[in-house]
Amino acid sequence: MVFYTVNQVTTYIRESFESDILLSDLYVSGEISNLRRSASGHAYFTLKDDSALLNCVMFRGQQGSDVLEDGSAVSTHGRISFYEPRGSTDFIVDLVMPEGTGALSLEFEKLRAQLELEGLFDESRKRSLPEFPKVIGVVTSVSGAVLHDITTVITRRYPLVDILVSPTLVQGDSAPENIVQAINDLNVDGRSDVIVVARGGGSLEELWAFNDERVVRSIYGSKIPVVSAIGHETDFTISDFVADLRAPTPSAAAEMIVPNVTNLKRHLLELENQMNNIMESNLESVQADIEIINGDLTRLLPDIEIFRRSIDDMNREGDTFFQHMINMLSVRVDSADKQLSTLDPTATLRRGFTVVQDDRGSVVSSSKSVREGKIYSLVFADGISRVQSADKKI
Repeated sequence: MVFYTVNQVTTYIRESFESDILLSDLYVSGEISNLRRSASGHAYFTLKDDSALLNCVMFRGQQGSDVLEDGSAVSTHGRISFYEPRGSTDFIVDLVMPEGTGALSLEFEKLRAQLELEGLFDESRKRSLPEFPKVIGVVTSVSGAVLHDITTVITRRYPLVDILVSPTLVQGDSAPENIVQAINDLNVDGRSDVIVVARGGGSLEELWAFNDERVVRSIYGSKIPVVSAIGHETDFTISDFVADLRAPTPSAAAEMIVPNVTNLKRHLLELENQMNNIMESNLESVQADIEIINGDLTRLLPDIEIFRRSIDDMNREGDTFFQHMINMLSVRVDSADKQLSTLDPTATLRRGFTVVQDDRGSVVSSSKSVREGKIYSLVFADGISRVQSADKKI
């Protein structure tokens, strides 16, 4: 016989609850009673039916806490937990909706809340669509009317774009995997500027493939902007929340992702008219400036003529002044030349005078300097003669 401690037993019970697939992901419907809210915002209540009750805890911030009210019938989602210190079993509720919502709606809200908490729906991460796409990828069934509606609208509005279809199932058990593959194929191909994920209207069950977490995460992970166009305007899927843009219908999506070529032509015509008006206005402005300049030149012509005459007068006066200066300088040069000629020793020699030099080349200017027997040079205008003094004095 083996005895276990209380802690061992309670731990085993808790771990058994946590590892149980059913008890860890449980949908329960019933009537609320004994509702009590704590100061911290947590809610404690009992969920009961005709034959049993379940103690429930709903922590603050969980979706649907505003629905809680004594006596109200609700559908809930949560997990069974065993609280060891008290030895009690509690149903930890994370989602509450009014009864009659159904399991799919509960699952929808549960997944939506989870993905929203992860940030998959943040507006800050959503991308704008290209204004003039060249290629549009379409993920839809090739057998339905949706593809025809999309191609008709796009061709009518903007025939310049190419449409690349990535076919897929849009409902049934295999649809989620098909849709994910179709989106991935367009991303690998890389030609599309935008992807439209589309299908026609239907019930919640028929649209359920677009609430599949795999599809939602595929849209989130797409490198190419995604437009969701699923069902009618009143139909919402989780794919709508994660897409970069939600269109109310497939036809509306086609209108939203391409411009209207008629409007483009009208806009181009308006731009052309604006450019013509600007050019005409600029031309008129330039012509006005030219007229102003011409007027200024006309007014300046007399002043220019006076200035030109003044320059001519200054040129003439300058010529006269410089000619006068040249004449004066010529007279001075002639006078200086005559003075130089007068002072030139050779001129004196040409008049019959001679210069007597001793043997050292010094000029003998007095007879007292003459010595008997010495050789002297007589410098004439046309040459030099050497003589010897015969007598000191005559």
